Amino acid sequence: MAKLHLNLKAEYFDQIKAGVKPHEFRLQTPYWCLRLLGKSFDGIVLKKGYPKAGDPDRTIERPWRGIEQQKITHPHFGANPVAVFAIRVN
Repeated sequence: MAKLHLNLKAEYFDQIKAGVKPHEFRLQTPYWCLRLLGKSFDGIVLKKGYPKAGDPDRTIERPWRGIEQQKITHPHFGANPVAVFAIRVN
């Protein structure tokens, strides 16, 4: 199996690294539905932006713990509630 690679903004990467943010969110678009629904991965690779290969300060590897479908309101997605995949990263 493969690992799920997610490139993140520095703000969210730092929150996950500090243990404050337990989920990474992706909108329930056709693209993310194809990538996530019914799939399992060996692990997750979280990257701060687009780092050089093997940069340990800008990369975190975590085990795959699954996803949840949620409805959230978040400033990143706008003022209205949206359907998202909550990918467990804690």
